[in-house]
Amino acid sequence: MSLDTQIKVNSRNDSNRAWPGLIETYRAYLPVTATTPVVTLHEGNTPLIPVPTIAAEIGRGVQVYIKYDGLNPTGSFKDRGMTMAITKAKESGAKAVICASTGNTSAAAAAYAIRGGMRPYVLIPDGYVALGKLAQALLYGAEVLAINGNFDDALDIVRQMADRYPITLVNSVNPYRLEGQKTAAFELVDALGDAPDWLCIPVGNGGNITAYWMGFNQYHQDGRCQRLPQMMGFQVYGSRVQNPETLATAIRIGNPANWEKAVAAKNESNGEFNAVTDDEIIAAYRWLGSKEGIFCEPASAASVAGLLKVKDRVPNNATVVCVLTGNGLKDPDTAIKNSINPFQQGIDANLEAVASAMGFES
Repeated sequence: MSLDTQIKVNSRNDSNRAWPGLIETYRAYLPVTATTPVVTLHEGNTPLIPVPTIAAEIGRGVQVYIKYDGLNPTGSFKDRGMTMAITKAKESGAKAVICASTGNTSAAAAAYAIRGGMRPYVLIPDGYVALGKLAQALLYGAEVLAINGNFDDALDIVRQMADRYPITLVNSVNPYRLEGQKTAAFELVDALGDAPDWLCIPVGNGGNITAYWMGFNQYHQDGRCQRLPQMMGFQVYGSRVQNPETLATAIRIGNPANWEKAVAAKNESNGEFNAVTDDEIIAAYRWLGSKEGIFCEPASAASVAGLLKVKDRVPNNATVVCVLTGNGLKDPDTAIKNSINPFQQGIDANLEAVASAMGFES
C-alpha cells in the first residue's frame, strides 16, 4: 500500500491503544530507566504528508513528503526534545528551568515544565517573537523576560544563569533535547520503510539537523534502515553571522549553539548547507498553504524553499522529506500580511451583496 493512501503504522504500536508519547514508544533508544519519571504530552507520531505539486515541479520520478511537526502538542518540533529534557530535569530533582527562545522553545519549555511541576523562566529578544508563541508561554505560566538584544545574547545569559544558580538549562545545548528530537528520524524510517535519500530541514540553532542525523545513524546501526540520507540544511544566511535579520523569526539565529555538530552531520552525510531569502521562504510558505493545504510557520517553509532552489540537483527517483518544524498558527500576522487572496470587509448583510462580492451576477 502506498504512502498516498496510508502511512504505515509504527510496528511497535498496538493499534488498539493510544499513542503513548515518544519516551514510551522509543524507550529502548533513549537514556531512561524503569524509574525515570516521564513527563509527556503524548508528543510525536506526527504525519508524513505527500506533496504532489512539489514533486511534480521537480519531476524525474522524485517523491516528496512533508514531516509536519507543527502538529505536536505545543505546535512545534521542540516538544520532542522538551519531553526528554524536562523528564531528566525532574529525575534530577530540578525545581525550575530556564531557556532562551525565539518563541517555540519558550512554549514547549513552559508547557512541559508546568506539566512536570517545575517553574519555567524564559528570555526572549524583545520585539522578535511571534505573538502566538509569546501567548502560549504566558498562558502556560512562564515568567517571560524580554531583553534588549538578540537570541544569541539571550542564550549567553541563560547559560551563565544555569552555571551560577539552581536552575536547569533546557535549550538544545542540553544533550537530552537532542535525544528526544532524534525520534523524528525513527518515525520517518518506520513510515517509509527506509531513510529518505534527502532530508531537507531548516537550520536555526543547529540542534534539529544534528538530532535527525543521530537518529538515522542509530537506526542504521541497529539494522532498521539500509541507507543514510543526505542532510540538506537551509537557513537565511547559510553560515554564522552577527545580528541576523529575517521574517522567519524561529531561525533568526546568527551564532548557532550546535554549529559544529550540524556541520559534522552535513559533512558525514555528504549533504549541504544553502541560504534561502525571505522572498523564497514566503513563496514556499504560500505554495504549501494554497496548493497543498498545509499551514506552517514561515521558518518551517525554509526546507521547501531550499528544495525548490536546488531542485535540479535532486537525484532521479529520489525520496525527499522536508521537515516543517512549526504550525502556521504560531505567527498569524505573517499569514495575514502575505495572504494571496483579498480579505473583503464591510459587505452588507444580504444575499445580493454577498453574491456580488463573490463575483456572481444578479
